[in-house]
Amino acid sequence: MLIDLDVGQRRCGVVPGQEALTLAHLAAEAPGLELRGVMGYEGHVQPIRLREEREASAEESMRVLVATAELLLRAGLPCDIVSGGGTGTYDISSQVAGVTEIQAGSYALMDTDYRDTGVPFEQAFWILGTVVSRSAGRCVVDAGHKSMTKDHGLPSVDGIPGAVVTALNDEHAVIALPPGATVQLGDRVRMIPSHTDPTVNLHDVFYAVDGIRVVDTWPIARGYR
Repeated sequence: MLIDLDVGQRRCGVVPGQEALTLAHLAAEAPGLELRGVMGYEGHVQPIRLREEREASAEESMRVLVATAELLLRAGLPCDIVSGGGTGTYDISSQVAGVTEIQAGSYALMDTDYRDTGVPFEQAFWILGTVVSRSAGRCVVDAGHKSMTKDHGLPSVDGIPGAVVTALNDEHAVIALPPGATVQLGDRVRMIPSHTDPTVNLHDVFYAVDGIRVVDTWPIARGYR
């Protein structure tokens, strides 16, 4: 097990320092547990857009984490794992001496929230909707926030330059179209969710595609059901 530290997100985790050391002693003495180290997720840092600000905040969180790890070692407790970092800080937190593991996960699929931080990962996950209504300057597709969350903002439209999602209702996305757009009823539109994690959990399977050809179906471990 790892001792979870609050390194600034103010969500879960014990206070770094002496309080963490006390808990670590209890864990080390508990039957059935094997103390391996400490972890701390700087989730509050992940979405910071300014690189310099993100670097400073992430490094401060990891210094707190590493300092507590060193406290455990000085007390004779095992601490071979020091785990932190995420998709937005993978190349920052990993460079702090003493950090042994990075917890990044969203990089594998990506979303618009992480895209806008400038991390260099490719988008690999889209929601595919069908145009069910077309009028002057806009269209409506049959994929709303029952298909993708909007807690980090509205999704982006992929493949139609200048198209913008203006509303995400229960089962519909309203898309403003640029002049001259050739979108027609029945067309498929790809949208990039703003937040991958909870969007994935709204579905039961991934459809793996090569171009426009579905090559496999991957069950989602949690999923809607």
